[in-house]
Amino acid sequence: MFSKTKDSSNSSEPLTSSTSSESKRGAAQSGVPSIISADLRITGNLKSDGDIQVDGHVEGDIDSATLTIGEGAHVKGHISCESVRVCGTVDGAVKAKSVVMAKTARVIGDIIHDSLAIEAGAFIEGNIKRLEGVGRTSSVSAASSSSTSSSSTGSAGTAAATKPLAS
Repeated sequence: MFSKTKDSSNSSEPLTSSTSSESKRGAAQSGVPSIISADLRITGNLKSDGDIQVDGHVEGDIDSATLTIGEGAHVKGHISCESVRVCGTVDGAVKAKSVVMAKTARVIGDIIHDSLAIEAGAFIEGNIKRLEGVGRTSSVSAASSSSTSSSSTGSAGTAAATKPLAS
């Protein structure tokens, strides 16, 4: 078992033949997110081909397929993902095809999106712009751009004002 003699049944090739790109693909397809727990603080950028769930504090940019920002989480940096669900605080720009903001969300920065859902009570301070997609004309994109500000007035309700973006 532990002798130095070679057994004829053993080959000289390694037992694992998967490459790092294959293992990355397998991890991304498994659906298990990388979790930044509530007691963890990270200073630096995060990049993943899979899912990330942030419940702690991140000071840096995040780039992933999907991102969930928990209620007690705080992200200070730019976010670029396919899909983002914000329940906590983001201080920076958010760029994603799909953005969902829960009632506990607080975003201070621009949101660039293809699809946006905002629950009553969410706080946004910044510009909201639609991604320019294939087949869209620039006039449609410019018409859908707006500057939105909403502020929470306690748990009683929200006030929102919308005005067109000056060109």
